[in-house]
Amino acid sequence: MKYVIVGAVAGGASTAARLRRLDEKAEIIIFEKGEYISYANCGLPYYIGNVIKDRNKLFVQTASAFNQRFNIDVRVQTEVLSIDVQNKTIQTLDQQSGKTYTESYDKLVLSPGAEPIRPPFPGIETEGIFTLRNVNDTDYIKAYADKNKTGKAVVIGGGFIGLEMAENLHMLGMEVSIIEMGNQVLAPVDFAIAAIVQQHIRSKGIDLRLNTSVTGFEKKGSGINVLLKDGTSLDADLVLLSIGVRPDTKLAANAGLKLGAAKGIWVNEYLQTSNPDIYAVGDAIEFTNPITQQSISTFLAGPANKQGRICANNIAGGNIEEYKGAINTAIVKVFDMTVATAGTASKHLTAAKIPHIVSTTHSGSHAGYYPGSLQMSVQIAFAPETGILYSAQIAGYDGVDKRIEMLSSVISRGSTIFELMELEHAYAPPFSSAKDPVNIAGFVAENILRKKMKTIYWNAIENNDALLIDVRSEEEFNEGNIPGAKNIPVDALRARLNEIPFDKKVIIYCAVGQRGYLAQQILNQNGFDDVFNLSGGYQTWKHANAETEMILRKQSETESRNLVVA
Repeated sequence: MKYVIVGAVAGGASTAARLRRLDEKAEIIIFEKGEYISYANCGLPYYIGNVIKDRNKLFVQTASAFNQRFNIDVRVQTEVLSIDVQNKTIQTLDQQSGKTYTESYDKLVLSPGAEPIRPPFPGIETEGIFTLRNVNDTDYIKAYADKNKTGKAVVIGGGFIGLEMAENLHMLGMEVSIIEMGNQVLAPVDFAIAAIVQQHIRSKGIDLRLNTSVTGFEKKGSGINVLLKDGTSLDADLVLLSIGVRPDTKLAANAGLKLGAAKGIWVNEYLQTSNPDIYAVGDAIEFTNPITQQSISTFLAGPANKQGRICANNIAGGNIEEYKGAINTAIVKVFDMTVATAGTASKHLTAAKIPHIVSTTHSGSHAGYYPGSLQMSVQIAFAPETGILYSAQIAGYDGVDKRIEMLSSVISRGSTIFELMELEHAYAPPFSSAKDPVNIAGFVAENILRKKMKTIYWNAIENNDALLIDVRSEEEFNEGNIPGAKNIPVDALRARLNEIPFDKKVIIYCAVGQRGYLAQQILNQNGFDDVFNLSGGYQTWKHANAETEMILRKQSETESRNLVVA
């Protein structure tokens, strides 16, 4: 058998290595249009920021080493131009010699990856404007940044890569601005979690501009003038476009292979395209989201590697293993914080018309009496009747990674919030608490699901015709509170029930929700029926409200400026 693989890095290289382990006698050829067969794509921003100092550590395998270990013919700097599905051949271009030639295959695997979105803005070809997708991009950016370490950088796009690059350029000493067209960073998470991250970003001196669009670029001396839709502009020495990526489907489309609703290469459950002799893996494909049942693409190394293994098993064994999709578990370091997500965010569940309940909790990373405990915010979304867990998002500092992996496992198996209550974790004071943050998320969700607790959310407080009671201490109340709230500390609540009317809706809040729940139970069991506890407490309201007010203020300033210009 002769297996030909187009594209290396995560999906293609893992497919090739697995095929060799399954079939020692097969002829296997990899075509990679870049110089490198396997490199740490996710490590590129950290090399630019000098966190990873040795460039060679970025390379997982060289072409020669891969060939020597697996006896695979690796042809780098060779682009596949077209596929002839009838004759089962590909047309290739050797970029070094300029010669084209034809190669036959028995089975073909497409792993072309994704390409950065580069809108046709005026001036986009100006020197100093970059995208980051491969090692060559990294070398160009690093060389440019090293020459402008005290200069200004503008990062366009507040996604995972954009935030990593903003941090690393800031670490080099550059003055950094982030321009994001949406109303929050990190589109896969919900606003309340993103708000925590945004305030942390601003605390580092980063100029973060939300609801802001770029219209073009102009050369300005040795730098760049970044033109914004609101009529203002920013000076920059370096611009990074991190607007997103899209599946690279040109080869597949030109060969007549089926594309899907998400504009990726369509594959069946065996990762087989519409042509039975052609399979596809990685960023270029689309598959059914296990939660929403909608077609999606995912641009993550983990799923690509797993797809490569499954694809090889099916090619060598005859479609014996199904790919069950991915729930897009992801994590990112944002300065001192860690943000992680798994599953489908509440806003996307709403868009997909999937009923769900949201719950937010705040817990310590480990036992509070052991030094160094830091708070993490956990938001989950789950089904109203069954408690099936749809998503989890965490913003914190320490231990976020292990918690998101516990939650991801529950989501991917279609399990429920009840499992969160029972999850057995490794406990010692430096690592966790007897009740882990994941357990606490489950306890609170169970209270909501069983109707032991009515909840209300931060964005439903304003203009709500209800009595708002802050049950924190007087000292906490005086340090900051929700406007219009009456302070009745929970320990004094039983003695002050006469201050609360029976015929009025009551909203209770504390710092994070725990004392609010206790206060709610006291009121419920004393005849007050219409009582709600603020999900996530004052902490969630404070972060989200502060970001909302900032967005509204910026919009007002823009409108005023436009009126003056008009």
